[in-house]
Amino acid sequence: MSYQLRDYQQKASDAAVRFFSDKLKKHNAVIVLPTGAGKSLVIADIASRLEGHTLVFQPSKEILEQNYKKLCSYGILCCSIYSASFNSKRISQITFATIGSVINHPELFMHFRNIIIDECHCVNPKEGMYKTFLSMLNCKVLGLTATPYRLSSYANGSMLKFITRTRPRVFSELIYHVQISTLLDMGYLSKLEYWSMRPTGWDSNRLKVNSTGADYTDKSVKEEYKRVDFNSWVLHIVDRLLNNRVTGIKRKGILVFTRFIEEAENLVEKIPNAAIVSGSTPKKEREKILENFKSGKIPVVANVGVLTTGFDYPELDTIVMARPTMSLALWYQIVGRAIRPHPNKQSGWIIDLCGNLRRFGEVKDLRICDMGNGKWDVYSRSKQLTNVFF
Repeated sequence: MSYQLRDYQQKASDAAVRFFSDKLKKHNAVIVLPTGAGKSLVIADIASRLEGHTLVFQPSKEILEQNYKKLCSYGILCCSIYSASFNSKRISQITFATIGSVINHPELFMHFRNIIIDECHCVNPKEGMYKTFLSMLNCKVLGLTATPYRLSSYANGSMLKFITRTRPRVFSELIYHVQISTLLDMGYLSKLEYWSMRPTGWDSNRLKVNSTGADYTDKSVKEEYKRVDFNSWVLHIVDRLLNNRVTGIKRKGILVFTRFIEEAENLVEKIPNAAIVSGSTPKKEREKILENFKSGKIPVVANVGVLTTGFDYPELDTIVMARPTMSLALWYQIVGRAIRPHPNKQSGWIIDLCGNLRRFGEVKDLRICDMGNGKWDVYSRSKQLTNVFF
């Protein structure tokens, strides 16, 4: 099967091939493509065009499988998987891997010329498996991500830093990007409708920042939940959605993002045929739940700390954000679960119960701005979100 790349996908692939072919450039680079832009297709096209051996990293089994299958659909046979999760440790001209599976075997990849890292915002520039592995190979590295920023903490506060502006840094240059609004205007992403439905009395000022500066403390969130009877409010909202009492429009499926298992358990106890997915859900059980969710047998899935990436379900039309967060990446990743278009979906609904919409704005308003001299920032309308203390 062959694919006709969209204009922006072709430009991204061309920029990547030029980067790897340019022998004068010794630094690493990044491409930013929004959630729903078809990143797996772009990665497949890039890998199929490069000379020499190419190693493609993914942060999870689900994303690895998506990327590998996309390349195989090109009819390319010289590709393989090196990952314990797949019980496969084969090396080919194009090898898909997880960092945990290769970290102790760098000698097997010394002849590789190119490295592609999907979800490259996961790469810690200071320490960790990626830093260790990359330091042992003499390869050019290209990262792809929809969220090109990482949290940095300082004595006087925290900030999100654009990944080309961290010190130290792995990626030095942004070589291509496309705005979320551009893909929405072109009809490549689904229209989103937002509702801010905080419970009566909800006060985000009562939430306390944790020691890392990355998010709110569990204690302060639980106290606020108890003060406003948050569990009852979540149940009330989901019940209204299920029984068409918001607009009278039946929703295809409702995916609820909770912070703690308690809210999820309370929800599934009261909602018939609802289910929970969490990090402790066994693999086969999780796959069965998601299969039944997609088929409509399960109307509501409450998930705790999972399904923010790698969950591909374009028909999904309703997200209930039942957790506060200080993480722009998490907000965007969660909203992004409903942004993929589908012929049976007129729009995706984002129901925010905790003030996240006020904090970050709608994702269509997120844009990457060139500040000059190779510096980039992320804005939401006129509000700067990266490289400023919060």
